[in-house]
Amino acid sequence: MNRTWLIATILLSSITNQIATADEPVESLDEKPIADNDREYWAFQSLNFDLPGDEGSRPVENPVDLFTDKQLHRFNLERMPPASRSVLLRRLKLTLLGLHPHAAEVSAFLFDERHDAYERRLQQYLASPLYGERQALFWLDLARFAETDGFEHDNIRNEAWKFRDWVISAMNSDMPYDEFIHQQLAGDEIAPHDPQAAIATMFCLSGPDMPDINSQLERRHQLLNELTSTIGATLLGMQIGCAQCHAHKYDPISQQDFYRLRAVFQPAVHVTKNKSVDRLREKRLDEKSFLMIRGDHTRQGEPLQPAVPRVMAHDWMPIIDYPADSPTTGRRSALARWLTTENQALTARVIVNRLWQHCFGQGLVPTPNDFGAMGARPTNPELLDFLAAKLINSSWSIKQLYYQILTSATFRQAARASDCENGREAQDIFSVSVKGDVLNQHLSRFPSRRLDGEAIRDCLLRCAGELNLQMGGPGVRPPLQPEISKTLLKGQWEVTPDKSQHTRRSIYIFARRNLRHPFFEVFDRPDANVSCPVRQTSATPPQALMLFNSRLPLESARRFAGRILKSATDDKSFIIQAFAETLSRDPADHELEASIAFLNQQRAEIQKQSGKSGKSLPLASPTPMAMSDVDSTSCTHYCLVLFNLLEFCYIP
Repeated sequence: MNRTWLIATILLSSITNQIATADEPVESLDEKPIADNDREYWAFQSLNFDLPGDEGSRPVENPVDLFTDKQLHRFNLERMPPASRSVLLRRLKLTLLGLHPHAAEVSAFLFDERHDAYERRLQQYLASPLYGERQALFWLDLARFAETDGFEHDNIRNEAWKFRDWVISAMNSDMPYDEFIHQQLAGDEIAPHDPQAAIATMFCLSGPDMPDINSQLERRHQLLNELTSTIGATLLGMQIGCAQCHAHKYDPISQQDFYRLRAVFQPAVHVTKNKSVDRLREKRLDEKSFLMIRGDHTRQGEPLQPAVPRVMAHDWMPIIDYPADSPTTGRRSALARWLTTENQALTARVIVNRLWQHCFGQGLVPTPNDFGAMGARPTNPELLDFLAAKLINSSWSIKQLYYQILTSATFRQAARASDCENGREAQDIFSVSVKGDVLNQHLSRFPSRRLDGEAIRDCLLRCAGELNLQMGGPGVRPPLQPEISKTLLKGQWEVTPDKSQHTRRSIYIFARRNLRHPFFEVFDRPDANVSCPVRQTSATPPQALMLFNSRLPLESARRFAGRILKSATDDKSFIIQAFAETLSRDPADHELEASIAFLNQQRAEIQKQSGKSGKSLPLASPTPMAMSDVDSTSCTHYCLVLFNLLEFCYIP
């Protein structure tokens, strides 16, 4: 998105509005009343579920399984047997922490004979500071977080990183989700003397901005509209933004509804030319709010009072401001309370659906930012409502909800027959599953899926023994490939001088809106211009090229090989240790044979090419004193191959 595009859009909008003004009188903006059947839509109903009986043939771990088994029984399906313990531990750690387990960690779990060994490990991961770093990543996608403005100049927001650290801290402390909402919408109102509460409100203004635009009135209009649309999609799961120019075509949300909700934030959004926005700062200016005809900031329509969308409120009325002598209007606090009290069913459904999506790759509602008429219906509505009620009754604890989901047999089941302890027994069940549940909509098997680029990078660095687990602070800028850095403007990517910072966890990599880190971009990181509810999971040739040919995987392979060679005594022990660290298991006999053959083939090829290319060999780092350069390089190549296996890059 650049300035030319923006100017063209504004001009086109202006022409369209002039035509509309001539043809359409203001009276057409009359607001359609909310009918009884509008409120009967499933997303606006109270939570409703009955705990099913046990209908499956597999053991049930908790009530989640009763709901999923009921669905499977309806389609003559059954759940897969449990995954092997090594697969399960790997799945659990990747889901919660975004890292592969160490070989010693897997070994300890396999020999832990306590009946609650899995639950203990789950609690350990939930208590880890790495948990907050992993979980924050998905909220930052929703918050369209970046550390720059975007557009042509893409100016740096010097304190944006503080919001990222606030989210990590909130996740680690298991801040109740209702408070999590309250802080981000109205932290400055709730706790006016707490700097952290003000930082939380950066959520509202994390989107793109153009501080140097000539019309600051238009700039503020765009910021308020974008903010309102994001609140609707992220917290309500409704595409309220569709109503900023006209009444929503499919959902009972009027243009007036949109601008009433926008009015809640109007006193707290202010702009200064050439200065980036960051957090909300409320001023009591007694400024009136208006509907903007056709969404045009120059065409005020009727005056409006701040309010929530009518269809979601049973006793709808405008939000009443605090008395005039109060420093704030109290509108945002009122909205936050409404979201988690009167509207708590929808609010809870939306976040529960996001957590389910994080655990299984797809939500119970496959369109997590759209619970409206054009969105998908829930595949298991009673399970969705059960989990929403569980969240509310657990004082909105995200960690307790994760515990409920992750201890279920539904989560612990195998993705493939080969992942089970008894693969032969599971093969028949798997065959029925792939035929009767082709898209795995009913979770008759665990849905294996590719990791995001941040997790892949972190796992590469962990294998290399290079991952810097320092927490917090401004974003870090590691070196980029010369081919990319040569094309950048001066100052666009100033490399962080301290090299130890270059291997920080991926969530701490500087988030520039107009220049995504190439490794993340190729693995589908969103551009942060709009709220992203679901990342794409493409499979493209550039991903393979990035993992095979770029500097990060090669340097990680060199250091990984060097780590293993410190204790490996021969090819077999090297291969076994490499498998354990990358894939959390031992190699099968045929894999061991193929691996030994690969090492021998590499030795012959490297020896044959020695001295011809003039390039230095990628030796293991460090290489044992007695090892030849040929053997050392072949070990590096082998580790690089392991990094390129699908199994390395997927949640099993």
